[in-house]
Amino acid sequence: MDAVDLFSSCRKGDIARVRHLVEQRDVELNIRDKWDSTPLAGAKCEANTFDGERCLYGALSDPIRRLLKEYKRITAKAMQRDYYDQFLQTLLEQGSYSDVAFMVHGEMFKAHRCILSARSEYFAHMLETKWKGKSAIALKHPLVNPAAFGAIMQYFYTGRLDIDVNYVEDCKRLAKQCKISELIEELEVKCKQVYEFVSNKPGTCVKVLTLDPHDFQLQDGMALLADSALPAELRVGYGQLPFDLTDSFPSYPDICFRVGGYDFLCHKDHFSEGATLPAHPSIPVITLHDVSHDLFTRILYYIYSDNTQLSHENVYEVLCMADMYLLPGLKRLCGRTLAALLDHSNVLQIWRMAKLFALSRLEDQCTEYMAKIIERLVERPEFAETIREDAANVSARQETDSIPLVDEIRFHITSNVQTFSAIEEANQKLSALELLLSSIGLDC
Repeated sequence: MDAVDLFSSCRKGDIARVRHLVEQRDVELNIRDKWDSTPLAGAKCEANTFDGERCLYGALSDPIRRLLKEYKRITAKAMQRDYYDQFLQTLLEQGSYSDVAFMVHGEMFKAHRCILSARSEYFAHMLETKWKGKSAIALKHPLVNPAAFGAIMQYFYTGRLDIDVNYVEDCKRLAKQCKISELIEELEVKCKQVYEFVSNKPGTCVKVLTLDPHDFQLQDGMALLADSALPAELRVGYGQLPFDLTDSFPSYPDICFRVGGYDFLCHKDHFSEGATLPAHPSIPVITLHDVSHDLFTRILYYIYSDNTQLSHENVYEVLCMADMYLLPGLKRLCGRTLAALLDHSNVLQIWRMAKLFALSRLEDQCTEYMAKIIERLVERPEFAETIREDAANVSARQETDSIPLVDEIRFHITSNVQTFSAIEEANQKLSALELLLSSIGLDC
């Protein structure tokens, strides 16, 4: 399992293996184990946070502590790029296409009605009653703290929350008013962890409380926007439920995409560089001709919730659309689906697909699979042709220059070989590969 391998490689100090797992295998660098620890202590070493103080306290020596404090590159903000998180964070910070603003004791917070309604029943109710039709809302109550309100907005948009420990009670009070019981519970658990840690570790100081996002909560809330954007005719299955949430849910669409005769009522903030679908006369309509309504539905759910239903029947078409619409995260999701479909009959086809769409992790998974079945692959004429093509693609290749595909297969054959029997098996595989290369006149 890649996650276990990452923890093991970090403990061993195997930098090359860690780099391979993070960059090629797409393993999350800040994944947590059952002891709530991360593979790299420095990856969470942010000053005055719970994880940062725990990291510094556990450092083996003062020089290591100083290095962790001074080293600014590996932080929680420098994790492997997550397109969805980055998009939501940017939406919160820049307020693009915002349609409501909250003024809290002199501080302005731009927001989007659709997101607030999807993430909070309280805000959904208030935006349809007391705040209905208002684009600017002043919150003057003395107990509403701007820092706490900003943290709540961060929680709605990203699922993450960072709050100064001095404002935790303000945040809990506001969460209670907004009827976010799960947030109150998470804050209480985190406060208990911090108190126990600081009490037992003299000299530590935690000034910022951080809650990491639970993807399912955020994605389920955002998926409600995708549900509401679907034309009624395409909401298959909803009629079997006792009620349809989208009937009463105010989604506040401001753009409409017309695809295959269907109107999808969407939001500019999510499609700020693309298109969307039709409904009310006042909403602009964009007609898309190069995609079916079924494929657009897959893309729609991905854009809103960072997830969508993929199968062996539609993954290639979705991948092409993701590449056309510049959705790298969706391409990566397609790559994961294709990796699960790998077998001896399609590995060469999927490898070519990975090369074509620059899916490095999928490409690596394909070559790893090829290494496992190399003795069967060398008997197939199409494998020999694939090697020839890869050799031909090497610019100004000389007769003895290496071939990328062959190099990757060799790497996977010989990696993590430790026992005598494993060495013998690896040598047999390498011999089979060398015989093929010799038979087709390639020396590398």
